[in-house]
Amino acid sequence: MPNEESLETVELPEVMPILPLRGTVIFPFMIVPLVVGRKSSIKLIDDAIRGNRIIGLFAQKDPETEDPATDDIYGVGTAGMILKMLRMPDGSARIMVQGIARLAVEEFVEAAPYLKAKTKRLESPETKTTKIEALQRNALNLFQKIVELAPNLPEDAYVAAMNIEDAGKLADFISSNINVELTERQQILEAVDVGARLEQLTSILNREADLLELGSKIQSEAKSEMDKAHRDYYLRQQLKAIRKELGEEDQYAVEIDELEEKLLEKALPDEVREEATRELTRLKTIPPQAAEYVVARTYLDWILVLPWLEGSEDNLDISHARKVLDEDHYDLDDVKERILEYLSVRKLKEEMKGPILCFVGPPGVGKTSVGKSIARAVGRKFIRMSLGGVRDEAEIRGHRRTYVGALPGRIIQGIRKAGTNNPVFMLDEVDKLGMDFRGDPAAALLEVLDPEQNFSFSDHYLDLPFDLSKVMFITTANILDPIPPALKDRMEIIRLPGYTLPEKLAIAKQFLIPKQFAEHGLGKRGLRIADSALKEIISRYTREAGVRNLERAIATICRKTARQIVEEKVKKIAVTKKNLVDYLRAPPFYPETAGRKSEVGIATAMAWTAVGGVILFIEALKMPGKGELILTGQLGDVMQESARAAYSYVKAHAKELGIDAEAFDKYNIHIHVPAGATPKDGPSAGVAMATALASVLSGRPVRHDLAMTGEITLRGKVMPIGGVKEKLLAAVRASIPNVLFPEENESDVLEIEPEHRDKVDVAYARTIGDVLKEALTDGGPARPSGKTPKPKRKPREKESEPVAAE
Repeated sequence: MPNEESLETVELPEVMPILPLRGTVIFPFMIVPLVVGRKSSIKLIDDAIRGNRIIGLFAQKDPETEDPATDDIYGVGTAGMILKMLRMPDGSARIMVQGIARLAVEEFVEAAPYLKAKTKRLESPETKTTKIEALQRNALNLFQKIVELAPNLPEDAYVAAMNIEDAGKLADFISSNINVELTERQQILEAVDVGARLEQLTSILNREADLLELGSKIQSEAKSEMDKAHRDYYLRQQLKAIRKELGEEDQYAVEIDELEEKLLEKALPDEVREEATRELTRLKTIPPQAAEYVVARTYLDWILVLPWLEGSEDNLDISHARKVLDEDHYDLDDVKERILEYLSVRKLKEEMKGPILCFVGPPGVGKTSVGKSIARAVGRKFIRMSLGGVRDEAEIRGHRRTYVGALPGRIIQGIRKAGTNNPVFMLDEVDKLGMDFRGDPAAALLEVLDPEQNFSFSDHYLDLPFDLSKVMFITTANILDPIPPALKDRMEIIRLPGYTLPEKLAIAKQFLIPKQFAEHGLGKRGLRIADSALKEIISRYTREAGVRNLERAIATICRKTARQIVEEKVKKIAVTKKNLVDYLRAPPFYPETAGRKSEVGIATAMAWTAVGGVILFIEALKMPGKGELILTGQLGDVMQESARAAYSYVKAHAKELGIDAEAFDKYNIHIHVPAGATPKDGPSAGVAMATALASVLSGRPVRHDLAMTGEITLRGKVMPIGGVKEKLLAAVRASIPNVLFPEENESDVLEIEPEHRDKVDVAYARTIGDVLKEALTDGGPARPSGKTPKPKRKPREKESEPVAAE
């Protein structure tokens, strides 16, 4: 094997064979093994062995090129000498070559059977400057660092590098031993100038050293974590063995065993069981100290505690259900009939989806309490969820488990609380739902309240289908307008109107008085409340569609009575109409028609509000002016438009109504609706406004014993309105004997119970002319409507005996 000195003096032939190399670059003086497989290359090697053994070693530009041409190899390579050759059984050959010097191709002279070229030896100028010495030392130091960090480089490589004094040879040696790209090796080979070669090498060495340092750091950290995990595992195994010897059980192992046992015993749908088993398997691999352990454990607890297949058995006894509903609530016939119909169908067909009902009515009429009664009647658990002010969709559907502290929505939480999959679930105040950037809860309720979808309700937390089709959902609302149409369409609407005085009286005697007596300890203390006192409370102390304020008034009487019994040692107390003021002070309300007489410019209108029907007085006044129309009383846009339509109609038909046409230019008309602090809107006061205007301009009084309602058009037609029952009950409460409705509302009036309808004379109007004929007088006493016979005046009832609580 020739030494370096002899290689430097080797005379190179002018034309030499070129051996293309795949993916490698050979530097001068380096000894490298090569595998030769191409037929042309093997021919080249054979000829060289028989000759001077000197060949040109040039790298291919693309290692994938199978038969490289002159343009497929780099122009700078290395002259090499073949030291050894070994033929292989597969026809290939293994050779050992040693680089001699850098070569540059001047001209290719042959292409077959292999490449031959005229070449020129590239000599590096021998310079020893301070910069080159510094670059040499720096390269050596960096190579030492790389040898220490790289697992594939032996320490002898650094020792060999230390013994190379020539800067160019050192650069070639280091370049041949580090792992760099082919193009970078070729650039170093092509750098004839030693200084430029060392600068290129230094840049590459710095990069490789940084990469190896980072890799070493990552490996060290991974090894540290692995060592810690092994140590923890070893210590846990020792702790487990110690506890076993002491007879103590591992807390977490016991937990997992309990979960496995519960999972085996729990009745679950197949899909849910599969997910629970998968989650339990994952839980076993999580260290108990990890945060994920608590998340997985909580999720499994929720799966195991929910009543996926557990339901209560319905009590299908119709007579029992009717008895329970009648015991708890007076009237509410529509609700009771619907529940009895449901039970009847359930008795005929076992598998039936739960109804989705919506109770709509003013506050205090028993919407919420009737839900509890329904649950008791059918033998189901009762869950109530208030939707008032709910703005976050997650309240309904829950949060995903990726969030810290995530939980299922309130629907699933309510089902868990009930412990059955078929409770009576009341969604209270559905008309008070809100929405903001967190989503729309009403949209989330669409799936809950849709019988075609809720059999596979998906909560975000569980991410599993839960069957809600057996749940009896009941929603409540004061008004329907705020409820989105899509949600409203999914519910069966049942209206609960306000109570009349006789109904309130019956409710007070049967339910409220016994309840308040029991709550205040007056069951057998001798307190008696007369019917006359109750009627006075209903008409003079409360003004509501429901009975909440009536119950509060009774509770006030009970408290004052309790104090009398304790302080004054009184044994029997009777509360009548005469001494009622001693318990409740002066009455805040007076009958709207008390002391009234027929006047010019004042018409009585019936209106509907969220708390039931009310009576409004429309006042009109004329004053000298220029024909302006003034509207006051907090009137909404629709109500103002009704007033203008009424004014236009009266002005257009002034001659027919006996009104001087010049009055519209000489007078300003002011329309006012009292209770100015209360906003009012809606079209149903149109006929009352037209009547008041016609009255004030014609000078004819309006009947004070007639209340009216109806929307008007410019052509004088009276259009139908809503809230018929509530408005009629308002007239009954105000003791107004005559009412007037649009003719198209006659069917709505006939649906009202006779005991309410027969308390007033009902007249119907098709046009404003019909209204004015009925409402305006000639200045004399009020006359009956003429549409239905006026009932005879009943004799005044005697004051009934006081009622005692049972």
